[in-house]
Amino acid sequence: MISKKVTMVGAFAVGKTSLVRRFVESIFSEKYHTTIGVKIDKKQVQVDQEMVQLMIWDIEGVDVFTELNTTYLRGASGMLLVIDGTRENTVDAAQKILDTVTNSMPETPVVLVVNKCDLKSQWALTNGQLSRLNIAEENIFYTSAKTGECVEEAFSRLAELTLGSAIME
Repeated sequence: MISKKVTMVGAFAVGKTSLVRRFVESIFSEKYHTTIGVKIDKKQVQVDQEMVQLMIWDIEGVDVFTELNTTYLRGASGMLLVIDGTRENTVDAAQKILDTVTNSMPETPVVLVVNKCDLKSQWALTNGQLSRLNIAEENIFYTSAKTGECVEEAFSRLAELTLGSAIME
């Protein structure tokens, strides 16, 4: 079995921990717990004929008080960049994170997760805002940690990208 370190990054309170809990444990909780530092979980997924153990590093959110701790990114094979569809400012945080990662780890595959699609009526994002992140459409997923919509697909896509078995654009 192949083991791959992947990171969950994004602004404060976009749903990173909830997405990990939905993916790893198939549960969702309305209770909010702030991640301090990093929390590591793991789950095995199958990519083609290969079993891959994803070591998921859920990194604390970025906000006006907290910068991205790039030491947590070392050795990562891929990254899930999470945005909250109901909060426009999370795109700006995502852009800063993406710039940091692109400069320090340019070959690292990135999957963009636009979370909280169960709250679509409250969304504040436009396609133009997302397009400026310059992430290929096949690597963008609209998810809901609450309902589980597209969570497995986003993590599976990242697993594929870490193995190089998916076409990267």
